[in-house]
Amino acid sequence: MTARLSLNSDPAAYRAMRGLEDYLAGTSLPRSTLELIKLRASQINGCAFCVDMHAHDMRDAGETDQRLFSVVTWREAPFFTEAERAALELTEAATRLDTEGVPDTVWDAAAEHYDDKQLVAVVTAIATINAWNRIAITARSVPAKRA
Repeated sequence: MTARLSLNSDPAAYRAMRGLEDYLAGTSLPRSTLELIKLRASQINGCAFCVDMHAHDMRDAGETDQRLFSVVTWREAPFFTEAERAALELTEAATRLDTEGVPDTVWDAAAEHYDDKQLVAVVTAIATINAWNRIAITARSVPAKRA
């Protein structure tokens, strides 16, 4: 596959998206939860570039292969906390929006584990990675070759 476009072609667009990432990095949401959100949404959206990048970012941050391999099957895998499960479920519901939106049960489960500021971060993380996925898929961003 050949890339169509680089977001760096317009540095202002890249800076705007980076601003959201900078905000997320400064929240109290655990980095591991933030990365789980990014990886799961990217898997759902079929974004090869983002799946590759976030899986490697997670591994570089010390995430185990067992958890990385199990993100796609998080409901059946025993490797995730209840808080992470709530974030993953909210990620799936918000990424696959249907006419009903996000069910109250999904929201309520997340609200049991995260305070309002963290919920803002979770929702912003989901929206941001979905935007990144759409940019990368449309631009045909190619995952980096790694040794």
